[in-house]
Amino acid sequence: MPQDHPNDPLHGITLAKLLERLVDYWGWEELGRIIPVRCFTHDPSVSSSLKFLRRTPWARAKVEAFYFDCHAEIDAADAQSLAPTDADQGGGSLEQA
Repeated sequence: MPQDHPNDPLHGITLAKLLERLVDYWGWEELGRIIPVRCFTHDPSVSSSLKFLRRTPWARAKVEAFYFDCHAEIDAADAQSLAPTDADQGGGSLEQA
């Protein structure tokens, strides 16, 4: 019987989703500085980076290791951006006349 993998942040996440989350959080420029591979530093795109990472095991390993190290930070930022604000909940401070 297969077990769930609650301690493995890479379980169930595709390389495309992993890359999109890294790019959304860090941006191409910063990602290219952190992981200096050409697909991140010269005319980057998700599709060209995916092709390169799928064909280049050492680069894919670096990207996955970096995601493993920073996924909690990305998850926290995602949760914070999705948290409702006072205005969303109707808790604004409008005075009635």
